[in-house]
Amino acid sequence: MPIKKILVVEDSPTDRKVLADILSSNGYSVSTAGSAEEALPKVKQEMPDLVLMDVVLPGQNGYQATRAISKDDATKHIPVIIVSTKGQETDRVWGMRQGARDYIVKPVNSAELLAKISSLG
Repeated sequence: MPIKKILVVEDSPTDRKVLADILSSNGYSVSTAGSAEEALPKVKQEMPDLVLMDVVLPGQNGYQATRAISKDDATKHIPVIIVSTKGQETDRVWGMRQGARDYIVKPVNSAELLAKISSLG
């Protein structure tokens, strides 16, 4: 199934805009959320084809939100790519254990991001 709709979960307005600009300029439909608490109901409501998830968020963190998405029968088919400043191998492994399909370290390389998205589609 080709990826068309992407939900970007990012608390930094600057990073959120950068990601949204990269995606929309490449033909993706983008919606955003500034926290996990805002994102989780949006995932169920909008049923995006992909979620890009930051880890360091106010309140619930991105690992917890990724686990919630990947464990819920209604949303477990939606892939999550974690996009984080946390670049240690243990961070990546932990993110994948929570159900993420991939892990990208910020600052985001747009070519890498687009390649990872197209490999899921």
